[in-house]
Formats: sequence, structure tokens, C-alpha cells
Amino acid sequence: MQAQADPTELMFKLWPWLEANKNRLLGSVAAVVVAVGLYYFVSWRHDQNEINAGEALTQMLVASPSLTPEQSAEALGKLAADHAGTAAAQRAQLSAAAGWFNVGRYADAQTQFQKALDANATGPLAATAALGIASSLEALGKLEDAAAAYRKVASQFPDSAAAAPAKFALGRMAEQQGKFAEAMNLYQELSRNNFAGSLASEASLRALELKAKIPAAPKPVVAPVVAPAAPKAK
Repeated sequence: MQAQADPTELMFKLWPWLEANKNRLLGSVAAVVVAVGLYYFVSWRHDQNEINAGEALTQMLVASPSLTPEQSAEALGKLAADHAGTAAAQRAQLSAAAGWFNVGRYADAQTQFQKALDANATGPLAATAALGIASSLEALGKLEDAAAAYRKVASQFPDSAAAAPAKFALGRMAEQQGKFAEAMNLYQELSRNNFAGSLASEASLRALELKAKIPAAPKPVVAPVVAPAAPKAK
């Protein structure tokens, strides 16, 4: 078995290579130090931004009772822009969108919902933002676009809390357009969803009401079977 190399002997063997490459080694070490420093600085800044954004949102919510709904929505939108990239900013963006929706400014609501979705298309609030876009489009009378947006919510976020309201909205819109069979199918599908809560019960009732409106398909007319005539005796 080969004896373990002596550290001093190894150092003597490595020394010429270290001397020849010391500038490169120093540069590499410096780069690592800078990278680690930048990582911790960015992490600290991110954490500090989250704290600042959270504090600003809390102060905004405390002051909101003294503001009109329009002023509150405007302030929340500005807060979201000032603290972009933080979780508090996305919550503020959604609150601003809801504020504009509640006062009937649906185009502004759609804009804010879209900004919230663009900021984090896969986050926990993305489905809510997407549902808000669809609701705003429906309120604006853009029914085809709204239906497409509702279907997108149901397909892209099937396990979210927004999926059931989206499917119910599709059923309601189909019903309003006189597409009773399509609406009934949507309601029946939703009524079987164990996670739809009260919407499942309401969808079940709507489906029963529509079933009574849909005329029963006429039964096929079956031609009577005529027995062949017996041959005449000769």
C-alpha cells in the first residue's frame, strides 16, 4: 500500500504551480468573494423591500377608511408600482383592481388585474387575477373575450378556488344566451365538484331548472311490423 503523502512534500510539489498561477487564483478568489457579497446584499435588499412594502400596505389599509373608494384604489395602485416585485405589491394591485371594479370602472379594474397577473403568472394570487380579468371583460360587455378568459381560468388553474366561479360564470353566460343544453352540462359538471362549496348546490338547482326548459327529444316512430300474408290455397 502506498504511504500517505507528507503535507510538506506536497506543498513543495505544488509551490511552482501556485507561483505560476497566483494571479489567476487571486482573481478567482476575488470573484467568489464578490459573488457571495452580492448574493447576501441582494438577499438583504429583497428582504428589506418586502418589509418596507408590507409596512406601506398596512399603513395604506389603516388610512383607507378616510379615503373615497377611488382615492383608495389610486393609492393602492401607486403603492404597487412603488414596491414592484414584492408580495405586498401584488396584494395591493389586486386590492386596487377590486376597488375599481366595485365603483364600476371596469377598464381600470381589468388593467390592474392584468398587471397583477403579469407580475407573477404562477403565484398563489395568479388565479384570482385571471378571474378578475374575465369578470371585468364580462362587465364591459365583451362576452366572447370574457368566455375565453373564464375558460382559461378553468383550464390553467383547475385546482384553484377561482376555477368553480369561472365554470359557473360560463354556465350563466350560456344560459343568458339561450344555450340551455350547454349551460345545463356546465352546471351538472360543477355540481359534481366536491370542492365547489355553495356553488355546487346552486349549480345543481340551475341544472334542474334548465332541464325543465329543454324540450324532450321526440321518441322515434317505430313502423309497425306487418306479418306476411298467408299464401292463398289453390
